Amino acid sequence: MDRARRAERGADVGFAIASCAVLAAYNNLAGMLPWHRRRYTLLNLCATGAALTAAAASGLTATDIGVGRGELRPGVRLGSAAAAAAAGGWVLIAAVPATRPILGDDRIRGLSGREVAYQALVRIPLGTVLWEETAFRGVLQAALGRVMPGRAAIAVTSCIFGVWHVGPTAGALRINGLAGRGRILAGVTAGVAATAAGGGLLSWLRVRSGSLAAPMLLHLATNCGGALTAWAVARLAQPDAPAGCA
Repeated sequence: MDRARRAERGADVGFAIASCAVLAAYNNLAGMLPWHRRRYTLLNLCATGAALTAAAASGLTATDIGVGRGELRPGVRLGSAAAAAAAGGWVLIAAVPATRPILGDDRIRGLSGREVAYQALVRIPLGTVLWEETAFRGVLQAALGRVMPGRAAIAVTSCIFGVWHVGPTAGALRINGLAGRGRILAGVTAGVAATAAGGGLLSWLRVRSGSLAAPMLLHLATNCGGALTAWAVARLAQPDAPAGCA
């Protein structure tokens, strides 16, 4: 029995380490390739399915991952409150002239109405939020929770979530003309720290509600709200810009 328990423990540790390694590399390697960007939503949906399959094979249950039916209602309730707060925050940022420059993003400014609708209704919900929350607050946090204390699992999950954003943050800085000497390192460091902190909040929501629905709703409101608010502010600043398909 002791040998069987040691073998099971070893398998759990191996799965947790492998999950950390795969997630630390995925978005900074495959995620930066042109073919991945072109098929972003489809590939990340496939990755979501692969993560859930691997989790099930490792012995994690739906409740472990946060998708059990019993936890759905409290997750939606807590997540809706957090999402409303995030939406209000974006409105406040847009309304205050001193904070409005935060919304400047050349990736959003050039989108047509149809393109921004696709971002908010398809790409972000399915390609980003579903995939990232399943991978991090679902599979990774549960896998780590089997082999270390809960707070340590949250800390490691949040750190990997920060590392996940190294490549995308550097890319965003280049697109927005902020890739000067020293700016990339400072910007990426700040971005990793901010996303790690945000990941900590999302993990807390996951634990507090017992459901993946709570962090998903906040993540959705943060990403979609930011994109829609940035696009609206850019349109108001340039009212003659074409609104049709680019």
